[in-house]
Formats: sequence, structure tokens, C-alpha cells
Amino acid sequence: MKIIKYLLGLLTVCSLPVFASEGAATSANIQEIRLSLDSVWVVMGGILVFFMQAGFALVESGSVRSKNTVNVLMKNYMDACLGGLIFWLVGFGLMFGVNASGWIGTSHFAPNVMDGWHWNLLFFQMMFAATATTIASGAMAERIHFVAYVVSAAVVSGLIYPVFGSWAWGSIFDGSGWLKALGFIDFAGSSVVHSIGGWVALAGIIVLGPRLGRFGRNGQSHYLAGHNMPLVALGGFVLWLAWFGFNAASTINANVSIGRIALNTHLAACSGAVAYMLYALIRGKAILMKTTINASLGGLVGITAGCATMSPLFAVITGLVAGLLVSVLPSLMEKLKLDDVVDAVTVHGFCGAWGTLAAGLFFETDMFNSQIVSIQLLGIGAAFAWGFGVALIVFKILDKLLGGLRVSKQHEQRGLDYTEHAELSYPEFQRDVTFETDDITKRH
Repeated sequence: MKIIKYLLGLLTVCSLPVFASEGAATSANIQEIRLSLDSVWVVMGGILVFFMQAGFALVESGSVRSKNTVNVLMKNYMDACLGGLIFWLVGFGLMFGVNASGWIGTSHFAPNVMDGWHWNLLFFQMMFAATATTIASGAMAERIHFVAYVVSAAVVSGLIYPVFGSWAWGSIFDGSGWLKALGFIDFAGSSVVHSIGGWVALAGIIVLGPRLGRFGRNGQSHYLAGHNMPLVALGGFVLWLAWFGFNAASTINANVSIGRIALNTHLAACSGAVAYMLYALIRGKAILMKTTINASLGGLVGITAGCATMSPLFAVITGLVAGLLVSVLPSLMEKLKLDDVVDAVTVHGFCGAWGTLAAGLFFETDMFNSQIVSIQLLGIGAAFAWGFGVALIVFKILDKLLGGLRVSKQHEQRGLDYTEHAELSYPEFQRDVTFETDDITKRH
């Protein structure tokens, strides 16, 4: 019996390192699986954010006249192509590189060697940069030189967006942005992405001026209808779908918070559209499809900052206010003779600012804290000063260097599809009404 007890004891002692080793191996495997799942989630979120380019392309192309369809689509396409390269070259480093000063990153330019996890973040943020860049495209549609636009888009991707992003989101390597250090809240980019894009659009339409025929000699407004409303509606749905990746994947982790973030995102979009519908009914006005779509997009923009830090009830309130902003502010823009083809300044600029403020007002664990709200207001002001200020300088410089940011009156009348790209979006219908269409093939 003693011998048996001795052997059992010896077996127990000898097996302990084996069990410990297996436990360590199991823990390592769990961590590897966890990291792999997080990587899949972030990359899939980035793919959804990339899909937003298709949504913007549909909304913008449907909102312009048929003679400018190709031009708008080309701008969206190049936002993704050139913008991606520029962000990889300089934007990622400025935004997320080592940030000892609190103002800009100073490392990881044109990154070629990083660990596996940081490639996920680079890819995800590259899609965000494209979104911020393309917001201005629709606002300035139908009258800007294609090359001038592409140059301005490169500045947004490589300078304007990443520098403010470095302030608000700080480094992923070392250091922090000055706004982030103060406690600024912008979970997925109501200000960092959307307000910055909206303020760039505002600067652009101020320098460009309105489209021909948009405003009469006596100050009256003339509505220049887009050519394809089904495209606008489809684009609204695409953007809505892609926004779930935009907001929920900003967790950077595949965790249980994703569900509420997605729910808040959806509720805000729904309430934005309903707010506009009620506003139109109360005023006895027609309920317009384009404004309905913009109101839902305004709700999406508004909830982006606080989708992870507010309850569903306040997500609904955030969306309702955004919907009302979209209902009212375009009329003010008209009175100021500012011609924004897709209402990008309202939807992204103003709704983004509201969403950033709402994230502070409705911060779930400390609501209506004046200190939090004051930091949010500071961030909103900084976003406007930087985004609008730098963009205005850039557009003014381009206007001087290129002999005019805007195309000639003749080219604007003919349409930018033909004059800028030698293509027609609907050749069976447009060939007879476009000047010198026989020369199109000679220009290839």
C-alpha cells in the first residue's frame, strides 16, 4: 500500500509541469485566436468603410445633372486611389506616428515594416481618410476642374485629415494628441472625419461660387434637379449599411459592445429621417426623398462620436436633432448664396459638430458635465479653424496657380463629362445635345 501511495504521489508531481505547460499553451492559443478574431473584425470593418465610396458615388452622381455624372464618379474613384497612396506615404505617420509634441506624428511614414496588428489599423484608417476626402466632392460638383480637385483631395488625405486626427486620437505608438489628452470624445469621427470633410466643402464652395443658373439676378433661387433619384436612394442605403462598419469596427476589438454601437447607429439614422418627415408635415410641405435620405445620413454623422458612450434613448435624441438641422440649414445656405449640391456642409459639417457636442452632453457615466462639454466645444472649434482655414488657403492658392479653380462657362454648360473626360455617361441620349461630340474619339 505504501508503494502504491508513493507511486501515485510521484505521478502527481511529475504531471504538474505538463499540466502547467498545457495551461500556458492553451492561454497562448486563446490569445492568438482573440487577436485573429479582432483582426478579421477590423479588416471587415475597413472593407465596409471602403464600400462607403460606392455610396457617396451613387448619392453624388444621382444628385447632379446627367452631363456631369462621369466627372463625379471619377472624383470618388480617385479619392480612394490617390488618397490611399497619400495616406500611406505621409498621412498615417502624421496621424498615428510617435507624437511627443501632441500636435503631429513624426514616424511611420510610408510604413514598410510593422507587426501584423498595425497593418490592420493602417488599412482601417486608410478607408477613413478616403471618406473624409470625398465628402467635399459632391458639394463642389458640376463646376470644379478635375485636376484641381484631385490636388485638393491629396491635401485632405495627406495633411488636413491626419493632422486633426493626431490631435483628437493621438498616437498608436507613443505620445498623445493634445485634444485627446484633455479628454476629447469622438469615438468614430463625427468631427475627425465628417466635420473636417464638411468644413473643407464649405471652403470649396465659397471659393468656387454657385453653379450657373443656381441664383437669379434678383436674388431668387433656382433648384437644379439631379438626374437620377433612384441612384440617390440606393446610395443612401449603401452608406447606411457601410456605417455599421464605420462605427462598430472602431472598437478595434470584436467584443460585446458592438451590438449596442450598431443599434445606436441605426436608431439615430431612423430618428433623423422621422424628424424631417414630422417637420415637413407640421409645416405642410412635401416630404422630399432626397432630404429624407440626407436626414438619415445626418443622424448617422451625429451618432458617430457618441455611439459607444451613450444610451439608445439619447442616440434617438441625437438623431432627431440632426434630422432637424438637415431640415432647416440648407435654406440658410441658400439665403447666403452658398451652392452645395448634396448639402454636404449641413450633413457632415454641422451634424458632425452637433454629434460631437452630443457625445459630451449625453456621456453615459457623467451626463451634462460642463467640463466635458467645454472640451467638446473646444474640439469643435479646433476642427472648424483647422479644416476650413487650411482648405480655404489651399483652394485660394489653386485658384491662382491654375488660372482658376473653376471651369469656363462654356465647359460648365456642356458638362464636365465631355470637357474634362471626353466621355458621356448616357451616350444614346446625350450625343445629340453635346457640342462637338464627333471629336470625342479623337481625344483618346
